[in-house]
Amino acid sequence: MEDKKLNFKAFEETKTLLLKSLQGQQPANKAEHVVEALDLAKSIYEKHGEWNEANATHLVNVAQICLNEIGLGSTSATAALLHETIERKWLTPVEMEKRFGQAVASILMNFTQISGLDPKDPKTEAELFRQMLISLTSDARVILIKLADRLDTMRSLSKEQPEVRLKRSWETFHLYAPLAHRLGLYRLKSEMEDLAMKYIYPKEYKYIIKRLQETTASRNRFLQSFISPIENELQKKGFTFTIKGRTKSIYSIFRKMQNQEVDFDEVHDIFAIRIILDSKPENEKSDCWQVYSIITDKYTPNTERLRDWISVPKSNGYESLHTTVLGPDNKWIEVQIRTVRMDEIAEKGLAAHWKYKGIRQEQGQEQGIDEWVVRVREILESPDTSPEDKVEQFQMNLTSSDIYVFTPKGDIRKLPAKSTVLDFAFDIHTEVGSQCVGAIVNGKNTTIKQELQNGDVVEILTSKKQKPKKDWLTFIITSKAKSRIKQQLRDIENREIQEGREILLRRLKNWKIDDVDEAIRKVNKHLKLKKPTDIFILIAQSKVDLTAIKTILTAEEEKPAVKEDTPKPEIEKAEVKESSDYLVIDEKLVNIEYKLAKCCNPIFGDDIFGFVTVNEGIKIHRTSCPNAGQLKQRWPYRVVKARWKGSSIAGAFQTTIKVSGIDEIGILNRISEVISKDLRVNMRNLNVSSRDGLFEAQIQLYVEDTKHLKMLLYRLSRVQGVHKTVRMK
Repeated sequence: MEDKKLNFKAFEETKTLLLKSLQGQQPANKAEHVVEALDLAKSIYEKHGEWNEANATHLVNVAQICLNEIGLGSTSATAALLHETIERKWLTPVEMEKRFGQAVASILMNFTQISGLDPKDPKTEAELFRQMLISLTSDARVILIKLADRLDTMRSLSKEQPEVRLKRSWETFHLYAPLAHRLGLYRLKSEMEDLAMKYIYPKEYKYIIKRLQETTASRNRFLQSFISPIENELQKKGFTFTIKGRTKSIYSIFRKMQNQEVDFDEVHDIFAIRIILDSKPENEKSDCWQVYSIITDKYTPNTERLRDWISVPKSNGYESLHTTVLGPDNKWIEVQIRTVRMDEIAEKGLAAHWKYKGIRQEQGQEQGIDEWVVRVREILESPDTSPEDKVEQFQMNLTSSDIYVFTPKGDIRKLPAKSTVLDFAFDIHTEVGSQCVGAIVNGKNTTIKQELQNGDVVEILTSKKQKPKKDWLTFIITSKAKSRIKQQLRDIENREIQEGREILLRRLKNWKIDDVDEAIRKVNKHLKLKKPTDIFILIAQSKVDLTAIKTILTAEEEKPAVKEDTPKPEIEKAEVKESSDYLVIDEKLVNIEYKLAKCCNPIFGDDIFGFVTVNEGIKIHRTSCPNAGQLKQRWPYRVVKARWKGSSIAGAFQTTIKVSGIDEIGILNRISEVISKDLRVNMRNLNVSSRDGLFEAQIQLYVEDTKHLKMLLYRLSRVQGVHKTVRMK
């Protein structure tokens, strides 16, 4: 088989450059780590059939950018070569730590976390993305390696499909270029913007490139005429210096054309002069100001455009003296004055800044890294007011009390720390929160009380039967969720008061009780309720039996020996046959003045008895009815023995069952399939509650008889995830 290595021309060239950089900059033992990492990456990629020129070149390019273009050390280069191995689960953090140490393993773990961030709208989510990066990374080198990774991705973007190019370009514009700018990596920032513009604004990009090429000769002539007198003066003063002509980035020119609404030829500061002095540290400031004096003696300055970042450097370490002067042919030109040290900091950002503070590069990664990392995080966390950084528009600071979680579609949501699933649901929408019964967090089913962590992916589960409950207020923490729940609880309570009041007023009218206020007062006193409206709520929630209320109101009027109320004629009139001392109930329930009691919902086959009422005929109760004891004790003369006769009618009897078990995905579907499809039982109502990973469902349905019900309960108990099935009393 032909050795694929022979075809990896780009890879070999970059590898050679990387090894040369290691020899010149890193201690021998650290350089060996990088070589070992490269060999390990090659063997792992080959094992999984992924070792090709594109992957190999990308790994080495990212490591090379870290070393030579950002100024990081061997630890970062080692991590860069292995940055996909943990993400793809080819290696574990434990294996990585054993081979390369805790620092590399930690960087790779953090890198894997931030690689999962995928904002759907980079423009609007830029600030949240930056704060997510900070919250998920304990080591600032992770972000710098990510910038290196994105820069190499942009350099090879032409190989991707058009939709991928566009997505990566927008991300670079709004997410990565502003980060590079913030860290003082101006060259990386400019290159990223230019590469992104190439795919987002291809026509404008090509136009500016063409015009720059067409005006190269005239620019060179102008620069030469401007530089010549300056060079002579600097040489006379004994300065060691380099003068460069720097053309503005393509995107910077494009932005000026847009902002000023002018054509290419009307952009005055397309290029600038950079004077770099080789000065001793103690003479840097004075030398820069001397050069400024020489330039302003030759050319008229615009004092409003003077920028002194030597006396007060930028927060990212940038130092330079900028001025704009009127040059030959009355053209304005920007001049940047800095030293070699300042220039390297401007090119490589904070990494170079700390190197010049006396920390050798490898020390900067091992011994002096803490100070450097803290400074990087301070830069990232502080709001940026620079007009050049258009994305940083929200002026927000990250605090330790914030977490960032994702919707299944990748939208980022910012919440206070210790926020729960329910807080997240209400943050999405009030209706979603009100109907929330749980969530799937990172692929696992959780309750509404589950606390969320940074980076969680949360899918809310809802049910139309769910309603806000008072106990929700005990564990939610966001003010939005609390205010919404309180408002909805008030609305529910007002509806229940209205509903309960209407029910009670109708019953009082039927019972021929005229003094409504006195009746309500009497019931509230008897039940020891705190507020007058509590009785209405209890009635609406079916937590109090209206028969019990009638008993309270008529108790003083009842005479124990009133036998004329016993509806013997009704029994004889109805199609009910007496056998011995029993009332025999015909299963058809036609033309018979009796009803099945709603308090216990008897079904065919239950042990039953009849209770003679004043206005509603005979009510049939189960012998195990919760009210049976009270009825038999207080009105024994109204109790009639009864039993079923014949056979039941399919689906004729309503009952309520309770099913409880593990709250997991699909459990309700499995239960409903057994009820509706397997046993063909008609469900009337379903109410489900969930707590601490368990659910409890109350189901109203119609059955034929007790045998049918027992079969249903047995079949439901066999459903996976169901712990208990019982008939409710």
